[in-house]
Amino acid sequence: MVNMMGGFAAAAPTPTNSLGWMVFLAKKYADLFWQGTWLTLYVAVFGTILGFLLGYLIGIIQDTRIRKEDGIVKKAFVRVLKWICGVYVEIFRDTPMIVQAMIIYYGLRQANVAIGITAAGILVTVLNTGAYMSETVRAGIKSIDYGQREGALAMGMSPMQAMFTVILPQAFKNILPEMANLFLTNLKMTSVLNVIGLSELFMSAKTVGGNYYKYFESYLIIAVIYFVLCFAFNRIFLLIEKKTALKKDYVLAIEYMDNQ
Repeated sequence: MVNMMGGFAAAAPTPTNSLGWMVFLAKKYADLFWQGTWLTLYVAVFGTILGFLLGYLIGIIQDTRIRKEDGIVKKAFVRVLKWICGVYVEIFRDTPMIVQAMIIYYGLRQANVAIGITAAGILVTVLNTGAYMSETVRAGIKSIDYGQREGALAMGMSPMQAMFTVILPQAFKNILPEMANLFLTNLKMTSVLNVIGLSELFMSAKTVGGNYYKYFESYLIIAVIYFVLCFAFNRIFLLIEKKTALKKDYVLAIEYMDNQ
């Protein structure tokens, strides 16, 4: 290349090893990697939060008991609702997320439903998370002694009041570790959404790697990014678990009364 002074400009040095290529690609395509990281976090966070809410709702429905004094219409409605929830959970737990993404996105497009790629990615994450979360919630509810529910009902609470004020607050502490694991899983599983064209981290690495045919170095870069994200969020969840854990230095009620 000839410069303005009539001489030759020095060519940019070519990296000679994988580490050099990683640094070169990270600097050259920093904006693309940041965009992929942001989109990955956006889909994972919103998809997981909405999925948690869906999972809690379905878990409560599945735990709903049909009582003898309930009317025929209510019994039929609850049974149908529980059956629908059961079918939904089985379908989304027994099929791969990558297949769900293809069916939901292209199925909706074929049905003339206008949905963007990002919205479709969030929808897939919500439905997948809700299916797994519902079973976790149901197990968490069952882990609470049934006597507490009976005690709440004996005090005049309705079944829903007992669920939201007595059962769920205690079950939440048991469910929290699995919620953390599920979020970290979703953070990594967003990579499969590249099949519908979502420009998340995996798609960014694939694009960058194809420019210089340096796929190994490009994927190593996003491996580091995924590790940093998961490591940071894992520490945040561990801190939340410590804050919400029951205190170990409590005083038994009987001991307290004896000391009065």
